[in-house]
Amino acid sequence: MRRSEAASVVTRTGRAALLAAPLIACALVAGISAPGAAQVQAAPEYDVVIRNGRVLDGAGNPWIRADVAIRDGRFVRIGVVEGRGVREIDAGGKYVTPGWIDMMDQSGGTLLYNPLAENKLRMGVTTAIGGEGGTPGLPAAQGAARRGATTANIPAYFQALEDSSISINFGTYYSETQARTAVLGNSAREPTAAELEGMKAAMDSAMKAGVMGMTTALIYPPSSYATTHELATVAQAMAPYGGIYASHVRGEGKELVQSIGEAIEIGARAGVPVEIFHFKAAYQPGWGTLMREAIDTVNAARARGLDVAADLYPYTAGGTGLEATIPSWAFEGGNDSLRARLADPETRALLRKQVETGVEGWWNIIEASGGWQNVVLANARNPEFARFQGQSIARIAEALGKDPIDTAWDIAVAGGGRVTAIYHMMSEDDIVTALAQPWVSIGSDAGAALQPGAGDGTGLPHPRAYGNHPRVLKRFVRELGALTLPDAIRRMTSWPASRMRLMDRGMIREGLWADVVVFDFDAIDDRATYEAPMQYPVGIEYVLVNGVVTIDQGAHTGARAGRVLYGPGRQVGAGPS
Repeated sequence: MRRSEAASVVTRTGRAALLAAPLIACALVAGISAPGAAQVQAAPEYDVVIRNGRVLDGAGNPWIRADVAIRDGRFVRIGVVEGRGVREIDAGGKYVTPGWIDMMDQSGGTLLYNPLAENKLRMGVTTAIGGEGGTPGLPAAQGAARRGATTANIPAYFQALEDSSISINFGTYYSETQARTAVLGNSAREPTAAELEGMKAAMDSAMKAGVMGMTTALIYPPSSYATTHELATVAQAMAPYGGIYASHVRGEGKELVQSIGEAIEIGARAGVPVEIFHFKAAYQPGWGTLMREAIDTVNAARARGLDVAADLYPYTAGGTGLEATIPSWAFEGGNDSLRARLADPETRALLRKQVETGVEGWWNIIEASGGWQNVVLANARNPEFARFQGQSIARIAEALGKDPIDTAWDIAVAGGGRVTAIYHMMSEDDIVTALAQPWVSIGSDAGAALQPGAGDGTGLPHPRAYGNHPRVLKRFVRELGALTLPDAIRRMTSWPASRMRLMDRGMIREGLWADVVVFDFDAIDDRATYEAPMQYPVGIEYVLVNGVVTIDQGAHTGARAGRVLYGPGRQVGAGPS
């Protein structure tokens, strides 16, 4: 084409555009302003769009400025999102992270009574892994065994959770002690070969029903009666399904290293991963050295190719029943047998002596705490002693004119339920040391509260039930600088999700389930204390579970979008679909 022809074409095209422009403008004006004309607006493309947040993807990467779009419960776009959401959330100046995972939860029984789990969600927890004490049973009124001792009840338990529409995602282990007591009751004897096979069959059945693995709580009888051989043998039954062995190890004081070694041995013999529950060095004389030795033990096992990791809560005090101060052999036969032994002067004198000298197979939690002055009565479950709640056993004993041992044991026996105590026995420096290990995640050892603002289902008023995960960010990131914010979020999101083989959660990635926390890092504060443990944290503004806004500007919406999380061995027909 010659230059003159090209210029002619351009000129004609330009003139046509100039002539058309007024017509197009008139048409647009007419479309907007004509009386009675339909207002056409595109329908929202997404269910939720979180705008302009500092997005931490959960993998430990630095934050990026991005919008996050969610549809049908999953992340569908991260970046610049032009389409609108049915719900728009302005996260300017806030952090947007995957939902936080509680690796050591105690909500299993409570969720059937309060599926909203307000205290969990208000501290950012969207997924909880329970079962230290095993898979709960259904309430008696629902026709199942009270304590869920038989694996036949597990599918019904999961179905009840499905039917109640829980607000958080929840999965659970099955306890070896459940299999043991179904065969041996509270006996301390070893099982026969046939009984051991029956216990393995129970573990196999539990895995097929959908549990995530096997737990033990080896400081508590009758769990403490199980030998290493018994535990490794029963754990072998879950190996083909990819289950995990998770343990409250046999001792967390001066015997910590040996106890972790036993857990590692069980995992190695069974061919399964090992999770150390509430990793701690609970022994004052060993502060500063014992934790490092325990870490070296785990790192050495990992170097040998063994899959070992741990979780912890960020507090220097633990909590459990006051009965843990009694040598475990006295519990054989159950609570009635225990009361009879404590009522017998000679037997009681022997038990008192063993508190001083120690006894094989029992962790002396009094020694670990550094004495009775560091053991604080939390829940007496008896009006006579309720006035002493919040005081140390040493002070209570002085007020009553009694010996601390007799004081503690009398209160424990008099309780109308499990009497609980707070044990101040850890060092914050040891927590910092543990958090330096990349394989450490976060667990609370606390459950959902039965009612908003009340104690959790364990009956133990400990601040970890209301402030656990926010405390990691406030104390160990913002105040101490022991962790970076991206790494702290990784320990509460992608790492525990990977650890539990929940590969469709734990990160902000397109296609994954949209569990989300939106929080103000400068404002986040756990608030719960030992003196006032049931205070909600501040700074967490929004929490989404499977794409549904469940915490909205700090308040629970009533949404129940949680899911039951099943273990890798679950078989079709073994539980609810």
